[in-house]
Amino acid sequence: MNDLEQHTDILSLIRVRMSGLSKGHKRIAEYILANYEKCAFLTAAKLGEVVGVSESTAVRFPAALGFSGYPEFQKALEDILQEKIHSFDRIDVLNSHMTTNMVVNNVMSMDARKIEHTLKSFDTASFDMAVEDIMAAESVYIIGARSCEPLAEFFGYYLRLVKKNVQVVKTGNTNELFEQMMYIGEGDVAIGISFPRYSMRTLKAMEFANNRKARVIAITDSVHSPMNMYSSCNLFARSDMASIVDSLVAPMSLINALIVSICLKNSDQVVENIEKINTFVDNFEYSGNDEINMLDENVVKELRKCMDNAAIDEEK
Repeated sequence: MNDLEQHTDILSLIRVRMSGLSKGHKRIAEYILANYEKCAFLTAAKLGEVVGVSESTAVRFPAALGFSGYPEFQKALEDILQEKIHSFDRIDVLNSHMTTNMVVNNVMSMDARKIEHTLKSFDTASFDMAVEDIMAAESVYIIGARSCEPLAEFFGYYLRLVKKNVQVVKTGNTNELFEQMMYIGEGDVAIGISFPRYSMRTLKAMEFANNRKARVIAITDSVHSPMNMYSSCNLFARSDMASIVDSLVAPMSLINALIVSICLKNSDQVVENIEKINTFVDNFEYSGNDEINMLDENVVKELRKCMDNAAIDEEK
């Protein structure tokens, strides 16, 4: 029986093998033991960079532990992370003795931890790439099916404050899905949002966009998600089922961050569009207006303040 069979916990395996590792591999091992939550989402190149060793050293590290390659090693790390999260975060749906306060406290604490896990594994380079791709796109297509549909709608609603051609693709019918994307091509961006249980329709839409030479951004849960197959930029957010419902708090927070970043880089356009909306509401207001408090000048002032601060930072 080899060490991989004896030690189901990869962290204990690393400790057992530590004394026989090379100097570079020991540095990697020490970093993983202290930061395994982050390492589950790092590529070999990124792991080598943060530890201070070459990419080839990081690539060879799993073999020193007995793994067939980096993907198998990374999956083992993620399994440990998932096991830890599930042991603390899973709510027993059959526990009828939980009080209302217990349920609320547990669910909200779980959601807060999911945002914390997402932030720990946050990839700034991928995030910046997504922002730049969206800003440069001629048209943006956002795809989210089932429980991810509200995320797509939310993203599309605010992205229209900045860009003209934003389409939230309806995924109820496969034929209609491709009809809505028939004009996508080079210079456009498709954003696929999907979490377990993954949507085949979303994946097919991303494949279609990739075949049409559009840039494809995936917003999903991990490096092992099938949504990464056709994407050129991957953004990860923790999304684990709490009892019977999917927790989409971390994905929503990630999308919020994207929206704010894009708006700050296009603040002139946002201010102009908000002023237009105010004018439209003033000129075409009707008795059925469903907005209790119309957009006021405070929003515009806050955006202008952000613009001024950004300009000062650039001058420095």
